Amino acid sequence: MPTYPTFEYGKPRFDQNTFFGRFRHFLDVIDPRTLFVTEERLRESVDLLESFKHGRLPPGVTSAQLWQAHKIKQAIIHPDTGDKIPMPFRMSGFIPFGTPVVVGLLLPNQTLFSTVFWQWLNQSHNACVNYSNRNASKPTDMSKFFQGYMGAVTSAVSIAVALRVAIQKADRFSPTTRRMVQRFIPFPAVASANVCNVVLMRHSELSEGINVLDDKGNVVGTSKMAAKRALFETALTRVVLPMPILLLPPIVMAMLESRLPVLRSRPGLLLPVHSLVCLAAFSLALPLAISLFPQMSQIHVSRLEPEIAMATRCEILTYNKGL
Repeated sequence: MPTYPTFEYGKPRFDQNTFFGRFRHFLDVIDPRTLFVTEERLRESVDLLESFKHGRLPPGVTSAQLWQAHKIKQAIIHPDTGDKIPMPFRMSGFIPFGTPVVVGLLLPNQTLFSTVFWQWLNQSHNACVNYSNRNASKPTDMSKFFQGYMGAVTSAVSIAVALRVAIQKADRFSPTTRRMVQRFIPFPAVASANVCNVVLMRHSELSEGINVLDDKGNVVGTSKMAAKRALFETALTRVVLPMPILLLPPIVMAMLESRLPVLRSRPGLLLPVHSLVCLAAFSLALPLAISLFPQMSQIHVSRLEPEIAMATRCEILTYNKGL
């Protein structure tokens, strides 16, 4: 039986200062079972948490029940708007709804149209997930969102098409080698598009800075240095995330096709096997990638602007990295 710490409203169940703690936390966040929670169960969870918040908790309620209610609410309700997040764009829906897109990206023998279509669909899905899970404590500048979306789509499609054409024109590749290399095209296209999306949508943070907080949660100042580090951490996460998703399946499928005669004799099995491999890679990569850095990252004051160091006695400050 799992152990549950004492429930604390508004705080994560697992320690966010360790990679393993963050990993366990995000396993809860992306748990696809919360997609099947009924309206009644959601309402009960929200009511239970409200009762706890106002000191009216019914007798006999355990920490396990409170943490489960917290998990359900966290998966479905946006923390800033209080609205339900559409099912395909929840973090818990990212793997089940994103896996078909990954399968499409990695399909062999792509045409020019299919290459463009799957890259566009992938970036459109990512954009909707980013928007649905955005920080909505301040009004959203839709022009920045659209700018980031168009930049991501343009870069992904351009790189994928350019690499595809270059490989097709490479005379030194045998047909077998060419097909194998083409399977890896999606990764550089998606990784570069993800970085482009982050930079375009959040470039204003580099000129305006982001808030840095002391150990009591008070804003000490606005730092461009912290913003630079936050964008770097976010961009690195966006590069690491598609790595196992888009690089492992081609390698695994090539091994399976060479070692399992049944896949060569029954081509109809390739797609379902390919889909299972992509699902496994996606399920492993997502929690690992988003656990690399804590949501609230720490930075020493010596690495920030002098005026911020002079405004506090704390040696370590925190900032919200963002997703």
